[in-house]
Amino acid sequence: MNDPAAAPLHVDDRGAGAPVVLLHSSGMSSRQWRSLSERLAASHRVLAPDFLGSGKNPPWSDDVPFGYELDVALVAKALDALDAPAHLVGHSYGGLVALTLARMLPHRVRSLAVYDPVAFGVLHDPPDAVGLADLMRAGAQPIFSDESLGGGEAWLETFVNYWNGPDAWRSLPAASREQFLRVGRVVFREVSSLMADRTGAAAYSALTAPTLLIAGELSPAAARRVGEVLLGALPDARREVVTGAGHMGPLTHAGVVEELIARHIEATT
Repeated sequence: MNDPAAAPLHVDDRGAGAPVVLLHSSGMSSRQWRSLSERLAASHRVLAPDFLGSGKNPPWSDDVPFGYELDVALVAKALDALDAPAHLVGHSYGGLVALTLARMLPHRVRSLAVYDPVAFGVLHDPPDAVGLADLMRAGAQPIFSDESLGGGEAWLETFVNYWNGPDAWRSLPAASREQFLRVGRVVFREVSSLMADRTGAAAYSALTAPTLLIAGELSPAAARRVGEVLLGALPDARREVVTGAGHMGPLTHAGVVEELIARHIEATT
């Protein structure tokens, strides 16, 4: 059987100059960053990959083992092919991938800008009572780890409501719910693998790239605590909180988030 993780990811590649890599969140695709990509392409080469099973990549086969490390490995190959270190930008799952790459390949990363990265391992080592208690809001629900229901509508409702508040799933337009359902199974796999991550805060202390940590004021407590813990662990980091924004701030407050990221990249190019 062909290895579905062997082929390169589909990448939207535009512009020229110092490279910027934009990494999307679970359930989304590179289209999430379309506005920022167009803005940055005026002065940079901008690469926005679709993660495995998402966007223009083939659907992920459910009988093939999956872990977020597969996406990390494929983006690492893309970084190795560049002729200069890249600015990495990531949201949620994409933020975890960006942070992992920066730890693995510091010579390939010029700067980092991450919004609510789901690097939940830092909440376990050392234990963060507030963050771990908030994670249990989702983890304690039996459906969250149910292999037979994972990625289906009931599971996605639990997942989306955790991140965005009660009734968030039912408030989505029908087209958005359909899009989530198309990739629901790989989202379940992404979440299962990242929840098993136990990379502690100390592992990030050697990450030297200038880092912008962005959080939504209304994001879940676990996500906000990850940013606060990372701020204390990273040697060159600053944190910005977007007023009135939740976890989907890169979409709901795109103008503010894009300005923060663009200024950070400009300052570190």
